Amino acid sequence: MLTKRLGWVLLAIGLSLTACAPNNVKTVKEWEKYFAQHKVEGTFMLFNNSQGVFKVYNIDRASQRTRPASTFDIFSSLIGFHTGAIKDSNMVVPVEAVKDLTMAQAFKTNADPYFQEVARRIGQPVMKSWLDSVKYGNMKISRVDTFWLDNSLEISPDEELGFVKQLYFDKLPFAKTTMKAVRDVMLMEKTPKYELSYKTGFATKDTKKQGWIVGWVEENRHPSFFVLNIETEDPAVDIPKATMTIAKDILTDAGYFKGEM
Repeated sequence: MLTKRLGWVLLAIGLSLTACAPNNVKTVKEWEKYFAQHKVEGTFMLFNNSQGVFKVYNIDRASQRTRPASTFDIFSSLIGFHTGAIKDSNMVVPVEAVKDLTMAQAFKTNADPYFQEVARRIGQPVMKSWLDSVKYGNMKISRVDTFWLDNSLEISPDEELGFVKQLYFDKLPFAKTTMKAVRDVMLMEKTPKYELSYKTGFATKDTKKQGWIVGWVEENRHPSFFVLNIETEDPAVDIPKATMTIAKDILTDAGYFKGEM
């Protein structure tokens, strides 16, 4: 049963069973401690592209869809650059809450009002067409400026991982210059040993708080793709802090940030 689920997940994220056979898949129970430290539940998926090794904690949760929150800004940015709704990463929008933020700043700080304005400029028919073309999550859209923040659009962690893997390798149906522009704003840390690119997202539904981080870490030009999704009902948990800490702790545990991958 576990092998069957693993095969489904690998296919869902666009990784062939030939390139990543079951003996290259490892469930890492030991990563549970990082979630327990912050009193959250969740899943973490890690694919080392050069080695073809796939590691996962809590694979059952990896296929469960939920709202993407601000991780959807990756998709919005692609369409924005493609359609001209976003002219460049220095563009500001005349929305009071974010009038002093550039696109790059809004992206890095999860400034929802910025991307809500971008979505309005894109328009619902165009947005829906691209959702269907890319097959992003369940592809559902309600109001054009809220659908990724409410209960309409949903995506699973494994689908998120597959999406950023396609972005990295220029496999999405956008111009290469468009995909590079989005990858550029996703780059958050650059050192002589590694480059870390990602997008975070946070949401609250009823009593549950949720956190996302999806992206890749690159060392010696070798990318490894990762996704983390967590949630908790504990009001005392700092979800943004917990999300970033867990992701970096697991990547460190897996041997990254040393420039040796």
